[in-house]
Amino acid sequence: MTRAWEADPSALFERRLGKSAEELGNSDGNDECPDIWQLGNGDIAVIGRDLTSHYASHLPEGVALATDERLVVIPGNMLSAAKADIVDD
Repeated sequence: MTRAWEADPSALFERRLGKSAEELGNSDGNDECPDIWQLGNGDIAVIGRDLTSHYASHLPEGVALATDERLVVIPGNMLSAAKADIVDD
């Protein structure tokens, strides 16, 4: 079965969206996650806490995780800070 979209593992990190975790006070300065990056092919990489096992049984109707997908959580202020860097297509 062919998927409508597939992640390209050859795409490289191009630019951070928003501010770093340290700038937002979401890190203790030890280069910790979370983070949001645009890749060279336009896809978005999100680094966050893996809570797949916690939320897997609580997903809303119509939401599913493939076996190769993970549900990650990032601070709300990080996504808000990235808003200005996200273009409307």
